[in-house]
Order: sequence, then C-alpha cells, then structure tokens
Amino acid sequence: MILKAYHDYKKNVLFRAILLFFIVFVTGCSSTKYIADYQSIVKKVEIDSIPKDFHEEALNYIQKDIRPSSKIGINVLIYNMFNTKDGKYKTANVKPLGTPPPILDSTLVEISRNQIEKYLISKGYFNAKVESEIKVENKRAEVFFKADTGKVFTINKVKYEIPDDKIKELYLSDRAAFTHLKEGKRYDDDSLGYERDQIYQIMKQRGYFDFSRPYIKFLVDSNLNANKANVTLIIDNPVDRPRHLQYVLGETNIIIAPNSDGFPDSIKMNSRAFRNVRYTDLSGKFRRNPIVRYNFLRPGDRYDIRNENVTYDRMYELNVFKNVKIEYNKSKDSSTVNPVLLLIPQKIMSNRIEGEVPFNNGTVGFTLSNTYTNNNLFRGAEKFEFQIKGGLQARLGQGRSFINEIYQRDFSVGATLTVPRLMIPFSRSRPGKGGMPHTIFSTSYVYALQKDFFQRKVILASVAYEFRETSSKFHTVTPLNFEYRFGGLLFDKTDVTNINYPLIVNNLVNLLLLERKNVTFGIKYAYTLNSEKLATNKSFVYFKGDIDLAGNMLQGVSKLLNSPLDTTGAAKIFGVPFNQYVRPEIDIRWYKSLGGDKQFVARFNAGIGYAYGNSIETGIPFEKLFYAGGSSGVRAWQARTLGPGNYNRGETLSTEQERRLLYGFDQTGELHIESNFEYRYKLLNKFFGAKLKGAIFLDAGNVWNVSSGESKTRFDFKSLGSQIALGAGTGFRYDVQYFVFRFDIGLKLKDPQFTGSDQWVINKFLSGGKAFKRAYDAANSPDRYRFVQYNFGIGMPF
Repeated sequence: MILKAYHDYKKNVLFRAILLFFIVFVTGCSSTKYIADYQSIVKKVEIDSIPKDFHEEALNYIQKDIRPSSKIGINVLIYNMFNTKDGKYKTANVKPLGTPPPILDSTLVEISRNQIEKYLISKGYFNAKVESEIKVENKRAEVFFKADTGKVFTINKVKYEIPDDKIKELYLSDRAAFTHLKEGKRYDDDSLGYERDQIYQIMKQRGYFDFSRPYIKFLVDSNLNANKANVTLIIDNPVDRPRHLQYVLGETNIIIAPNSDGFPDSIKMNSRAFRNVRYTDLSGKFRRNPIVRYNFLRPGDRYDIRNENVTYDRMYELNVFKNVKIEYNKSKDSSTVNPVLLLIPQKIMSNRIEGEVPFNNGTVGFTLSNTYTNNNLFRGAEKFEFQIKGGLQARLGQGRSFINEIYQRDFSVGATLTVPRLMIPFSRSRPGKGGMPHTIFSTSYVYALQKDFFQRKVILASVAYEFRETSSKFHTVTPLNFEYRFGGLLFDKTDVTNINYPLIVNNLVNLLLLERKNVTFGIKYAYTLNSEKLATNKSFVYFKGDIDLAGNMLQGVSKLLNSPLDTTGAAKIFGVPFNQYVRPEIDIRWYKSLGGDKQFVARFNAGIGYAYGNSIETGIPFEKLFYAGGSSGVRAWQARTLGPGNYNRGETLSTEQERRLLYGFDQTGELHIESNFEYRYKLLNKFFGAKLKGAIFLDAGNVWNVSSGESKTRFDFKSLGSQIALGAGTGFRYDVQYFVFRFDIGLKLKDPQFTGSDQWVINKFLSGGKAFKRAYDAANSPDRYRFVQYNFGIGMPF
C-alpha cells in the first residue's frame, strides 16, 4: 500500500513538472504580450517567384531584425525569460542571453525589398522588380516579397581596352585558366569582381608593384536586343606614365625593435650589408641566419606579392615576433624597390600552470602541471619547453573516502626543443613555402602507479621532423624513437589465493609485460590532410594516418652479434629484450556543412598493433594497446571500460580484489574500430557573451585481441555484430571563439558484455532498470552499471 502511494506520488510530481515546463515554454515563446499595442512580431517571411538557385542567397538580404529567429523560438524564449519585467521588455540592463523577437519595422521591410531587387539585377535580371506585402493579425505579422525578374541577360561579347601591350599579353595568356566572363553565359556582377581580383593578383605576381584594382574597370552595355549585354574590360595606364613598370627587389633591410614596446624615434642601422641584405637587431637577442632564412623577398628577384605573403607567414610562425610589417622604399624614376621588414619581438620567456579535473559519473581526479617556455633559447627562435606534471584518479560511489579510493597516480617530467628548420645530417635543407618546418628533440620520464598492482617507469627520447607539403598536407617523420620501460608488479603473482593470476594471463593480457624490462627503438610517420579546416564550418574530408614501426634494425643487429635469448625466446640488446611490432592507425572524417552553424560529421577510426619477430611471444608493449570509450570515443562508456569483444569483467574476474586491481587495464586490445556520427547546430546566439551550440550523436565501436585471449575477446567477422557497442546522446558546446567547453551525455543502447537480446540495455533503461542495476552491482562489486555517461572536455571531440 505504501509502495503504491509512493509510485502515485512520483507520477503526480512528474506530471506537474512536465505541465509547468510546458506552461513556461509556451508563455516564454509568446512575445506579443511584451510589446506595445501598435507593434507586431514577425512570424513569417517569404520570397516568391525567385529562381531556385538564388532563393537562399536572397533571404540573406532581408534585414536581420525582422527575420524570425527559429521555428521553435528557443533563442527568443531565453531572451524573454531574462529580459522582461512588469509585462514589458527591459530598456536597460539587458542581459546578453538569447535573441530579441523580430519586431515589424516597415522601414526595414522597404530596405529589404530594395536590396533583393539590387541583388537580382546583379545576377543579370536587369529589369527585375520586387514588391512587398505585410499582413498583420493579433500582433503577428507576415511579410511577403514577390519578384518579377523579367528575362535574364547573357553576355554577347567581351571586348578589351588595354593600351599597355605587355599587360594585355599577360592577361590574355592567363585568362583561360580563371575567367568567368564568357560569351553566352549569364551576366553576373560577381564574375566581374572575380575577374578584377584575378587580374590584380596576376600583375602583383609579375613584378607590377604599383598596380592597383582601380586601374581595372568594366563597361556594360545592355541596350541590345534579345536580352544580351556587351562587356568591355578596361585596364588603364598610370596617369604619369605611358605604361606600367615592372619592379625588381633591391637591398633588403631587416630591422628588429629593441623590445616589445616598438621602435625608438631614431634607428642606427647596421653599417654592413651581406649579400645585399642589411640586418639590424636593436634587441641583440636574435642571430642573423635563422631570421634571414625566412625572408623570401630576396635581392635581385622580380617583385612577387606571393613572396611577400609567405614572408609574413613565416615571420609570425617563428613565434618570436608580435608584430611584422613590410614596407618598401623606391625612387620615382627607378624600377627597383627596397623591402624593409620591421619586426617587433614578443615576450621570450613564460611560465604556465595548468590544472584539470577529469570527472564523470564513475571516477574523479585532478592533474596539475607547470610548463616553462623559452621561445628563443639559442637566439635562433628555438622553442624550449620544460614540463612537470602530476595527477591522480579515484573511483566514486564505493562507500569509502576519496583518499582510500585513489587507484592511480601519475608523474612525468619532460623537455622539448623545437628548432624552426629541418636539421638533416649531411644535407642542407631549403625552407619551403608550404609552411614552417620544425625539428623536434624531446625526452621525458614517466612514472605510473596502480595501487596494490604495479608501478611502471618509462624513459622516452625522440627526434622528429614536421613540415607542410602544402597548406593542407602535413607530414611528421620520426626517424629516431627510443623507449625504455621498467617497473614491476606489486603483488606476489604466485599467490593465487589473493588473485587468480594464471586466469588473467590466459584470458586477458600478459601482465608480465608490466614488469618486463624492454627497449623500443624504431621509426614513426604521420600524414594529415585538411587539419587547418577543422575550426571552420565548411564541407571537407579530413584524414590522418600514422604508423609506428619498431625493432627491425635491432633484430638485424642482434643476429649479427648472436645476442643471447631470454626465457621467452626473445633476443637481448645490452641485456634487455627489445620490442618488434608494427602499429598503423587511420582517422577519416567527412564534414558536411548544412548552412549557418549546422554541420554533420561522420568519422571512422581504426588501428591495429601486431607483434612479430622478437615480440611474437610477448606481444606489443602495454602502452601501445588500444582502448575504447571516453569523451572522444564511444561516449556512452567511460574510457577503458568497454571491451575487448564480448568480455565481461564479472565472469572473468571472480573476486572483488581482482576487479579493483585491474580496473582500467584489463579492457584493452590490439585492434580498435570505431565510428561516430554527429549533427551539430546552434542553440543560442548569445549566451553570456558567447554561442551555445548543441549536438546529437551516435557512436559505435570496440576493441579486440588478435593474437591471444579467449574467443570472446578475439576479433572475428562472424561475431562482429554481437561485439559492437552502440551509444547515443546529446551534448552542449559553449563556444568562446578561442576554445570550446564541451559537455556530452551518452546513453548506452547496446552493450556487448551481455548475450543475446540482453545486449540491448536500452530496453532495461526504458523499463526503469533499477532491478537490473542492483543485480549487476551486487555481482560485479566494486563496479557499478551506468546507463548514462557524462563527459566534460575542452575542444571538439573530433
């Protein structure tokens, strides 16, 4: 009886909550009650009789203040909730939340009508007329625009008036590659603007330093029959010369200010010029060659605006100058220009302290780091970073204190030196125009402690080269990658009364890897396409592929030296076994712009680690294994709690101690396959000074073993359908322009740790799920089953 009354009470409260939300939503969207009697809210705007190709663009010419915000009015709802008082809109202390409702303004309607008409004329409808009509009822307005476009005009002939023969020759020789002005094509003002820009670029690339856009004009004669127009292209000569001059670069001056405050009133120039380049460093902090190397305005070359733009880019990419300015000195009667590069240095040294609190409904922890940076260590724009980082992680909901539930501690110290050029032995690399190349020297020491389980120590060192083939194609080559691992288990593996060690070894991962000293010596390569477009809302394909290859050279050396073998049959170098494996991985994404802030993203990510030769018995290093779940993976699962395959912790790990000790380590695999689908859209244009965006997503994936383990953890095409995990959810992104705060809520749909129809855990969630959770938690302590996973992060998931 009491239980029934409790359920009735819950239903009543839920009904009232839903009813209250509905009332607030409806009244919040009803903006008409906050406006004056003579005002109206624009609920609908339509444009009729406009060609389909131009309809969407024509809508952009309607003034924003009279456009309906959205079909569901969420932006107006938020605005009304925070910016109304006493039944009226506030006129002071207006909060930047949401968007005000579009109030009808006849002046804006007329401006919109006129702009649409001009737009149609610019597209070749020279006789276009647009009329507007306003309908108002109950303070709700509808605005209609109707166009009479008339017949479209096409280009009859294209004529040229270019008195400078050399200019004319240059234009006509390149014209076919870019022109949109073609006889028989529809007239379009944009084609004229595009032609002007292309001509300007051609001339500035061919030495015409003084050339400017106003020299280019168009005459359009539409007084012809059959709706045709003649277009005449005119490129005038300078007023004071019979022709345009081509310029050659003379002496180049590179001047660096004394400090970040800028240049003094008087500058004492360097008395010497080497190879016609005069280098003056008033700060005394920069060596000549590293700076001059990225000046592409070289004496004796013909002036080319592309070299000027590349010089700008490279000087800023050196990351030591806060301001770069290029000026030119020239005499009136000379065809030589002398470039002057004015460089203002930025602060060289900095120290940054960062903290992070990784939190979800399963674990909580913190990470604290201190990073010292010197952007000019050897006076050649070399960037040196020294970082100390530490953190810990604890489980939640175990009924014990936070300190007692700390299961993982991490500490690392590392140093990185980045040199802005390719330091290749026995080779003098020339700087390319695709982007700033870098040589990166790095070394670090990492210590990890898993409570009552193991401690792991890793020493890493590498040399890598980064360079851009083009603005979209980026390469990273690591010819030297060294890793030395050592540590040990913190329990007696022969004591099977405390932990079923043989079972773990046979069914999961060979934990001997965690205490086995080993060396990795190999190479890496990564290729990235279109990474510079990730922050845009365009349509494009992103690709990243990398491969980690280790042990082949040491295998050859060990055979030559006839190196001794350990108990697993692995050869040793200097008494330590070495790893031999290959680990490729790909990440392919399709970004599709849907207009405005709407975007669809489809992603496929896969990787495999395969050990051979010297590691065929021991497998790849533990740190090279893959895991699933997390804020950038299958988001309905916490990181390292999914898979491998149909693996179920409660069935394999029979005691609570085993599950506690192995948390985060038993659910890894040698193969990883994942796919994500995400629809992104804008929720609020103004939300505390930034945009609030939303997302709906569907994730699928898992990890598997391929060389060892039980059949349920191994990859098999026949079992693939039952081993794929599915999760869906929604998220919010608070976009403050420079970075994005992200919060995602993932819901498990299909969980491969179960069998048959029980895998569709969404059914249990919809039916309440409490009995299922109680049974699972009792059988799998200290693990807890969670249908819903919360993820916090900075930046987009992909």
